Amino acid sequence: MRNVARHIVATREQGHSVVAVVSAMGKATDNLVELARQVSNNPHGREMDMLLTTGERISSALLCMALLDMGCDAMSFTGSQVGIITDTTHTKAKILEIKGDRVREAVGLGKVAVVAGFQGVSTAREITTLGRGGSDTTAVALAAALDADVCEIYTDVTGVFSADPRVVPQARKLKTLSFDEMLEMAGAGSKVLALRSVEFARNHNVPIHVRSSFTWEEGTWVVDEHDERNVRAMEEPIISGVVHDVGEAKMTLLGVPDRPGVSALLFESLAQANVNVDMIVQNTSIDGTTDISFTLPMGDIQTAEPILRKVSSEVGAKGINQDANIVKLSLVGAGMKSSPGIAAKMFRVLADNDVNIEMISTSTIRISVVVEKSKLNTAVKALHTAFDLDSGADYSAPLPERK
Repeated sequence: MRNVARHIVATREQGHSVVAVVSAMGKATDNLVELARQVSNNPHGREMDMLLTTGERISSALLCMALLDMGCDAMSFTGSQVGIITDTTHTKAKILEIKGDRVREAVGLGKVAVVAGFQGVSTAREITTLGRGGSDTTAVALAAALDADVCEIYTDVTGVFSADPRVVPQARKLKTLSFDEMLEMAGAGSKVLALRSVEFARNHNVPIHVRSSFTWEEGTWVVDEHDERNVRAMEEPIISGVVHDVGEAKMTLLGVPDRPGVSALLFESLAQANVNVDMIVQNTSIDGTTDISFTLPMGDIQTAEPILRKVSSEVGAKGINQDANIVKLSLVGAGMKSSPGIAAKMFRVLADNDVNIEMISTSTIRISVVVEKSKLNTAVKALHTAFDLDSGADYSAPLPERK
């Protein structure tokens, strides 16, 4: 806390006005979730939100105490005090509006405003939380509402890398990324920035600077494609990164009658339960039936399973199947828009390394495949090398202490 406070003071001394958005400390949120599970098998969403928001409130109050102790005038705010208005979906609320009057007033008086992230108040006047990465989303949304010059996100790495340095020690730190590239990387499994925070940044053109909490070095800038900071050297690879996600599972509805409306029924039912479906594959019809497979977050399996069983019974399918032993691998890069043959090369590299592809999906700047989880390290390293992303540095070593 004192280290964070010192950083804020140093930034203020450079002539900047500062609004700090804080997360809960360490394992605080995990500990609160565990407390809930000790008293309830299925904690109610409203009460979970009331419980989980306390972690960020503790952080904001303690940081203000540290700042005040250093002679820096500061004031803490909850999400509701800031006027972060959300929809009524508990545990996964979406921001509808940020009023921000009290923050503007505090900054105008020369104070540092410290905001508890991850939370807001719904249109029904209930406390809500924003889901995973909610503090990132709070920070970017607040930066947009206050017309800030930049939203700095401090994390345990020095920026965004071309692959997870724990898997690929030769991964390179990226100087800049476009919003679209970062959006694809976050959606494909990169944990550096939350997907919704990047969506907000793109929609409101908020420059993000991803930096380390432990060093002062320049991090990675995530900006508009045409921003002057988004300058690429001609020799840089057309692929920006290899991203993997081990937090997904595959579920399949087996032997589905091949007739109109079945897919609509299945995915409408999942959507109504707030299950986030990612990749979808429907096999070719054989004897009037087909299989429908899709990927989803591990945490949504318990919600999705009874829905699949119900739909299976209603449409006369042969059953359901689930597979948690998968990983999603993705190549992301704006350069592939004008470079044919990327998919073919990716598939050849995987084949040469005995990695079988189970599912495929693409966008203009991303190619994703689902493979067996045991092949993760082999596949990521092979793709990283094949697309010329290896650097001379070894980022597997611990970071030096901030001076």
